[in-house]
Amino acid sequence: MAKSLIPILPGAYLGMLGGGQLGRMFTQAAQAMGYKVCILDPDPLSPAGAIAEKHLLANFSDAAALQEMATLCQAVSTEFENVPAQTLDQLEALGVYVAPRSNGVTIAQNRITEKAFLTAWRHELNLGPVPYCIIENPAIIDGLDDTLLPGILKIARLGYDGKGQATVHSLVELKQAWDDFGRVPCVLEKLMDLAFEVSALVARGHDDAVVVYPIAQNIHRNGILHTSTVPAPSLNSDQEKRVLQAAKILIRRLDYVGILCIEFFVLKSGEIFANEIAPRPHNSGHYTMDASVTSQFQQQVRAMARLPLGDTRLLTPVSMLNLLGDLWFTGNNPEEAPQEPAWAKALSHDSAKLHLYGKSVPLAGRKMGHINCLGTSLAEARQTAASVANDLGIEP
Repeated sequence: MAKSLIPILPGAYLGMLGGGQLGRMFTQAAQAMGYKVCILDPDPLSPAGAIAEKHLLANFSDAAALQEMATLCQAVSTEFENVPAQTLDQLEALGVYVAPRSNGVTIAQNRITEKAFLTAWRHELNLGPVPYCIIENPAIIDGLDDTLLPGILKIARLGYDGKGQATVHSLVELKQAWDDFGRVPCVLEKLMDLAFEVSALVARGHDDAVVVYPIAQNIHRNGILHTSTVPAPSLNSDQEKRVLQAAKILIRRLDYVGILCIEFFVLKSGEIFANEIAPRPHNSGHYTMDASVTSQFQQQVRAMARLPLGDTRLLTPVSMLNLLGDLWFTGNNPEEAPQEPAWAKALSHDSAKLHLYGKSVPLAGRKMGHINCLGTSLAEARQTAASVANDLGIEP
């Protein structure tokens, strides 16, 4: 067996670029399997850094920190898509097994390259991105095909959870939104007649083995994920097959090792479009922590440690409820001190599983945790999630 294919066994250090909640849940999964974890993150209060064996408090381009991580860790992954590609390349040059490599991450970092990638494989996937236009100068706006309006203008880089996005109905609104974004490169996506959104969580190993999790149906509020329900209640069997097949093709075309999430739009006509690629574990995959044989975070550990991938079967229907910092504030007074939410009331539902992310300061719109609501049936899981939301004062 080639050296590069030898599994990295428990007891070794695994490295994670980024110390947010995804890094924290990765760390918990890795430690449960017997690994040690080194986090690189500039935030001294990072949730993952607080529990990892080693926290390198430095920027992602810090040469000394990268050298230390490379010396300590046999493999490195990332918990967010905007880590500099050169950081991944530098770690790989230092002899670390990097999964995923920079080529796949780079495509997902920029909406322009992401759209081009999805378009290139449209025929093989039997689906593609929504109609779109790249906005890089005023002349493009002046010559715009007006069938793209109304649309959603999105900055090409660094936008997430609804940030860096604006709905526009006319050329006047489009010009104003582009000005508001500082005239940075953007993508204008045609506003589609959406029925619902789903996401596919897919993993690939070093040996080209690919596994896909059951599809999650997602509801967003203000651009932030609100709930994910599995099995997807509105998805028919033919649509499910197409989404699963597209996910398997895309992860291989990216030559991607690790865990990846792809979001899809399903229109009222039944047509499916690929919307976005996230090169990391995903909020919509948190249900796997309690409802799947292998959680997405254990799967991430397995992939980067070159171990066989785990079973993705769903053990029970589930509805995941996101918990935002708004829960800690009951009034509209900005000077109000945060109050701990009514966890005991929420957990009076015995199938509700609470996960908090160890963030010290709750803020409006900030992801603080999630609750997985299990059920013997899909209807029961959804009802439990609705009851938990009501108990916590979250609008249904």
